[in-house]
Amino acid sequence: MTGVKTYNRKKMLVLFCMILAVAMFLIGRLGYIMIGQGEYYSGKAQALHERERAIKAPRGRIYDRNGVVLAGNRPVCTISVIHSQITDPEQVIQVLSSELGLPEETIRSRVEKVSARERVRSNVDKAVADRIRSYHLDGVMVDEDYRRYYPFDDMASKVLGFTGADNQGIVGLEVEYDSVLQGQDGYILTVTDANGIELANTAESRKEPIAGNDLYTTLDANIQSYVQQEAEKALIAKEAIGVSIIVMNPQNGEIYAMVNAPEYNLNDPFTLNTDAVYETEQERQDALNQMWRNFCINDTYEPGSIFKVVTATAALEKGVVTLEDTFVCPGYRIVGDRTIRCHKTTGHGVETFRQGIMNSCNPVFMDVGLRVGTTDMYHTYEQLGLMSRTGIDLPGEANSIMHPQEEVKEVDLAIMSFGQSFQITPIQLITAVSAAVNGGNLVTPHFGMYTTDTDGNPLETFEYPIETGVISAETSATMRGLLEAVVAEGGGSRGQVEGYRIAGKTATSEKLPRGNGKYIAAFVGMAPADNPQVITLVLINEPTGIYYGGTIAAPVAKRIYENILPYLGLEPTYEAEEPQNEAGE
Repeated sequence: MTGVKTYNRKKMLVLFCMILAVAMFLIGRLGYIMIGQGEYYSGKAQALHERERAIKAPRGRIYDRNGVVLAGNRPVCTISVIHSQITDPEQVIQVLSSELGLPEETIRSRVEKVSARERVRSNVDKAVADRIRSYHLDGVMVDEDYRRYYPFDDMASKVLGFTGADNQGIVGLEVEYDSVLQGQDGYILTVTDANGIELANTAESRKEPIAGNDLYTTLDANIQSYVQQEAEKALIAKEAIGVSIIVMNPQNGEIYAMVNAPEYNLNDPFTLNTDAVYETEQERQDALNQMWRNFCINDTYEPGSIFKVVTATAALEKGVVTLEDTFVCPGYRIVGDRTIRCHKTTGHGVETFRQGIMNSCNPVFMDVGLRVGTTDMYHTYEQLGLMSRTGIDLPGEANSIMHPQEEVKEVDLAIMSFGQSFQITPIQLITAVSAAVNGGNLVTPHFGMYTTDTDGNPLETFEYPIETGVISAETSATMRGLLEAVVAEGGGSRGQVEGYRIAGKTATSEKLPRGNGKYIAAFVGMAPADNPQVITLVLINEPTGIYYGGTIAAPVAKRIYENILPYLGLEPTYEAEEPQNEAGE
């Protein structure tokens, strides 16, 4: 009996020790959780009862070079509903449907959806949002937001670009400088009960948003506006499919204006700028993508006779021609097994090289190109930046389409010498011509100048490479003289501006396939001729009727210069004579 009692006492002692050990473990674990991990679990519990509401950051503004706002912000609101907080769903549905102009079925689907927060509509005008707020509807949230706003609607639309629903850049400068312009959103943390209902009289945790930085550009709103007016006039007068114009400082690559008419409304970028009707959504989207394209940088074309500037530069630089070398133009030239004609089919007869460029004579430039040779010609292309992208600060820049050098035949080189059988972008062309006339320096065309914070304090000044000495100063000076003669006495005479020395070159390039009757009329002009401070490229795409560059594109540049040269502080130097009437291409 004594043995049984002893056994039971030992059993009870073991059980007591086990219970004590478990209890001590639980006490220790509880203490560890409450003391050692208290802050962690307190935060987790707090998070379960906090709801985050975003505070949108305003996007940085885009300015022209003079501080004119090209892209700013307008206050708007986002309307949302919180299912667990709605006490009168029918009233919420009726009010939101009426104020937002949405079907009741749409509002009901949002109101009845069981979710933490359901967005009803973004970009709501502040006046409308204030009216909704005045109803004091339980479960209806009105949050301040910002919407991108473009004061000039369609001005520089294909340069500036636009933003998406979340204020992120989509195309143009808006996406190129998105990291600069984007701010940092803030938030409000509100305390809720277990059912997700916000608790009254509880403190809110708040992080203020940080506004994006501002971007100052090289664009001049006055020049851009006037150039766009001239482009639209030419577009209508010539019933063209497009008119593109670039106005740039050839000394440093700063772009004062870039127009691609027809432009589109930046405040309504998803509405087509034509009356065309499309059967499928894909066709409509393709039309939108085309509408947003910037022909100056996104597309290539055959430059035609303006490219004779490059051929002449190569020939002078390599020393294979002088201004007084003579050529004979019977109206054509036979190269290999090809007969290639001049624009003047009866021929120019005997002419010097200087007269050849004034007359824009194809046979002269075929002869000159063959003198230069493929190797040296391609070297000049490289020097003038025609074999690579310019590096302009816009997305989607295309590159030139050239024959592989090793595949160039004699006839190819002859045709290339007057600007056919290859393609380049307009921005490549104006950059190459700039190098030929600015003393021989290859600039980087650009828009971005510097950034500031919202208070105007400078942050970053952008720098762009300039490759000096790609062409000798002597060759460049000679080219300036030749191109001034083209305007003063040759095919570019309709580009003359009274009182100013203008240099330039015309072009009329036939679009592929040959014989389709479609052309691009062009003129590149620079002023003052002896020290160019502004260069302008005018392209009229598929004009109806007369399509010669010297006849229809040069006058556009003339009118632009008559207005912007005095504005830029370039004073007239003499009284010009009456221009000639005949123009070679």
